[in-house]
Amino acid sequence: MDLWAYEREQWDNGVQIVCGVDEAGAGPLAGPVYAAAVILPREVELSGLDDSKKLTEKKREELYKAITAKATAWSVARAETAEIDEMDILNARILAMQRAIDGLNIHPEFALIDGNRDHGSRHAIATAHCTIVKGDGKSASIAAASILAKVSRDRFVSKELDKQYPQYGFAKHKGYGTKLHYEMLDLHGPCPAHRKTFLKKWEAKRS
Repeated sequence: MDLWAYEREQWDNGVQIVCGVDEAGAGPLAGPVYAAAVILPREVELSGLDDSKKLTEKKREELYKAITAKATAWSVARAETAEIDEMDILNARILAMQRAIDGLNIHPEFALIDGNRDHGSRHAIATAHCTIVKGDGKSASIAAASILAKVSRDRFVSKELDKQYPQYGFAKHKGYGTKLHYEMLDLHGPCPAHRKTFLKKWEAKRS
């Protein structure tokens, strides 16, 4: 797979500054949803770059360092748990992605967005863009963004949230709906970091 094909298409069309955008943490029961936007130098070498989900935690950490060192610009943003509950996860994802784009210190002319959704009922990607299904495995810029978003979220959940609410084992499951996580919910009930709208099935079983 040529990870630069989508970027090259934009450069060939006269677009100078292209960013890749991806999010992490849409599915967990707890914690914010994170997004990252990355502008890479043209065809920069980043050994092992791929969709963050296909990489080990160690490799993601290594690439995080390489990407943040080599990127022309990068930004990580998030939508909070309360925002996810107040709107919905789609709108929160879009909001986090636009926040990441807006956080770049260089204004991108065009954004490559992972997935097939660029708007919800309340939020939309305002930057000129295209969506790419499974883009984190097809575009270098999106792959880089997927790694920054995933590593940033994992660090927050396993360090900050785990420290704040040690009884749930966040460092082990990163907020996802694992057997251990549900057992801890049964034992302790939800905490402020939990997404109330994601716990409806769990609550229904208990009632």
